[in-house]
Amino acid sequence: MTANASARAIKPELLRTYTEDFNKDRANLIAADAAVSAGVLKAATDYRGVRALPRDFSIELKQGSITDQERSGRCWMFASLNTLRYELMHRWNLEDFEFSETYLFFWDAMEKSNTYLENVLRTLDEATDSRLFEAINESPADDGGWWQMFAALVNKYGLVPKSAYPESENSRNSDDFKQYLNSKLREFAAELRRRSAAGTSEDELRALKDEYMGTVYRICAVALGEPPEKFDFFARTKDDDEDKKGEACKCKAEADADGKAESCKCGDSCKCEGKSDAKACKCDKDKSDKPKTGKDERPQIREIGITPLEFYKKYVPVDVNDFVTLANAPLKNRPFNQRYRIRFSANVAEAGDMEFVNVPLDVFKKAALDQLTAGHPIWFACDCTQFALRKDGFFDQSVVRVDQLFGTEFTGDKAHGLEYGDSPSNHAMTFTGVNLGEDGKPNRWKVENSWGKDAGKDGYYVMSDAWFDRYVTELIIRKEYLDDATRALLTTEPVELDPWQPLTRRCR
Repeated sequence: MTANASARAIKPELLRTYTEDFNKDRANLIAADAAVSAGVLKAATDYRGVRALPRDFSIELKQGSITDQERSGRCWMFASLNTLRYELMHRWNLEDFEFSETYLFFWDAMEKSNTYLENVLRTLDEATDSRLFEAINESPADDGGWWQMFAALVNKYGLVPKSAYPESENSRNSDDFKQYLNSKLREFAAELRRRSAAGTSEDELRALKDEYMGTVYRICAVALGEPPEKFDFFARTKDDDEDKKGEACKCKAEADADGKAESCKCGDSCKCEGKSDAKACKCDKDKSDKPKTGKDERPQIREIGITPLEFYKKYVPVDVNDFVTLANAPLKNRPFNQRYRIRFSANVAEAGDMEFVNVPLDVFKKAALDQLTAGHPIWFACDCTQFALRKDGFFDQSVVRVDQLFGTEFTGDKAHGLEYGDSPSNHAMTFTGVNLGEDGKPNRWKVENSWGKDAGKDGYYVMSDAWFDRYVTELIIRKEYLDDATRALLTTEPVELDPWQPLTRRCR
């Protein structure tokens, strides 16, 4: 062994010191017993941190049933659709609703495949081991994405309810489908590059790409089934009487000058008895004229042969283009109050690359509070793995005390996590509530996840405000809740970023 090699090695005498130091500290032995038996997260869980994050919120939105992306990387799509279904449900007075995630999954696979092959044609002069081509070639048609990818798909293909295009085995568990789709795409890429080197013209290469896309369509259709061009939609609105249960009868306020309550139709909640001339009340008469038969009399919404774009434009009361991606990335080479664009990041080729505005934390958080306070959920992205109890539903460094378990502090800040790839955005979810303290500032956030109702508390998570500050990096905010200075940045020329830099990773 050379002198330099000896200097680089772990020395036996140091190993003996390490084990002696470890075994003479009783805390190490207790921590090892707990971690080896129960796992790191359970051993590190602090009950005091758990108790400090109750699951009640001063501002809370009523959402539909919890959704489940299962074994797929469609979190960004689920979170996007969860924000829209909230608006649809409350606009049309529906008890529950779910869009078809598989519908957009089909078209996302098609569009990503097309864009990948287009990017191959754009970079024919790049070596296959260049950093740019490696970034393009890493995941040709993977599951991951951003809100703006979702918006591009909705603008082009519309939306359908889940009943019109339900889940399939390959949307629930997408690995096999995407493995072979990506393999085929890379074969196509190699052939395009080979033919280009042999002198084939760009027009001929693009014609060949169009031929290849026929194979891509066949793979997607076999794996997921063909998406509908038109479909029928049926829904029942909520029974208004359900919302009125427990309300006091307003007969007294509505009685005329003689004390009569002729307009009362309160049903079970009527308290007309005891009022003058209460015989005029029609509550009992209405019930006797319409005996209960078990028939569902709720108002219906029916559409026959509606297209996905027609459905989106008619039933979704928001425009996906009215949202902006705000980022909070405190990096020296990403100055705040600047618009950025990520090269080669589009899924729909003609829709353009992904963009965001980087803003300070106070601006970032105020936009979130303003939108939730106004009654609208928020798509957001974060690193869902750091200091998180995925099963129990907590995001908080005071709950997951790995510092105490391992006997070492974790001091990296948000900039460190982004710059060194330690805490990139890897998962998208939805904010549906926030709790404000006596000072009016948030201390915890309610999170709707897409991992099914058995994850967290009935599918919901609680996030401390400190965790928000450290690990939430992106918010999708309606333009109306941006301050004037941030809104003005939307018209500035964006700074272009390479596809391997921080904040370019797709959420899965």
